[in-house]
Amino acid sequence: MSIDYKAEINRLKKELDVTVVAHYYQRDEVFEMADITGDSLELARRCQADTNPWVVFCGVGFMGQSVKVIAPEKRVLMPKIACCAMARMMDGSYFDESVQYMVDRGIAKEDILPITYINSDASVKAKVGKMGGLVCTSSNAYKIIEKGLESGKKILFVPDRCLGQNFAIQMGLKSCVIGVEEEGKECDPKEADIICFNGFCSVHQLFTVDDVEFYRNKYPGIKIAVHPECDPSVVLAADFSGSTSQLIKYVNELDPEQKVAIGTEYNLVNRMRKGNTYVLSSTKPECPTMNETTLEDLYNTLKSIEDNQPINEIVVDPDTIKYANVALERMLAIK
Repeated sequence: MSIDYKAEINRLKKELDVTVVAHYYQRDEVFEMADITGDSLELARRCQADTNPWVVFCGVGFMGQSVKVIAPEKRVLMPKIACCAMARMMDGSYFDESVQYMVDRGIAKEDILPITYINSDASVKAKVGKMGGLVCTSSNAYKIIEKGLESGKKILFVPDRCLGQNFAIQMGLKSCVIGVEEEGKECDPKEADIICFNGFCSVHQLFTVDDVEFYRNKYPGIKIAVHPECDPSVVLAADFSGSTSQLIKYVNELDPEQKVAIGTEYNLVNRMRKGNTYVLSSTKPECPTMNETTLEDLYNTLKSIEDNQPINEIVVDPDTIKYANVALERMLAIK
């Protein structure tokens, strides 16, 4: 007998003390079943404020971890513990190697201030917290970096090189990327203000300057809006760059007749206003891991709570929770 997944999910949500949350990049049928939707840190903070003891998080692994870090009393399950490719590019050992890279090139460890993008594993956030560093999001990175520079230290920015480079350009600072040569020279941390780990979002690397030029030629006067995880060349060619929530606000405030091409994940763009809105790519920029979660997965996860056999529970050790939360709290303390 076939299961009406939507009906069963709604039944379980009513009968269980559970909150279903979904990131903006989830496929539509999953997104529509969520009680809370939003971007990663926003979702974690709203889960913290929610009264239900159970959270079913439709997203990628580091997002479920973030809920557990700021609300360790919650039972957090994920229909799929999908892997964010960018977050997977850096673990604790790569972080240590990045610090050592700077030390080997004449920067004392105490003169390094690490800042990690929220899109990182909890173990990396904990390492950052132990070194006196902070977490940032794409919406507050400028403010966090600006505050960090007041320390007089070199900024080690992980794991997304593009975010670090783009905010360095915006702030008139010099950046370099570990392991990447420029004009035949390797990254020299002594010559840069922001030293970036060589991580990236595979989806946002799909957008190119050629895409920007195509839309400007096809629709004169079109606006180009992109996420700062895009390559710096694309961000420089755009009219606007901002976080997911900032992109939504920007597009919503445009005149309905104003055409706009948007450089971010397909599901989000497809959910924005229906007219005069285009995806800034000749291919479908869909996050493969965000799209792993299905209605069946969501149903099975909720059913596991009802059966008292919870699956895919997020577990973070107390020491990691402690220091990752320190890094998050440092960010939240900056107004």
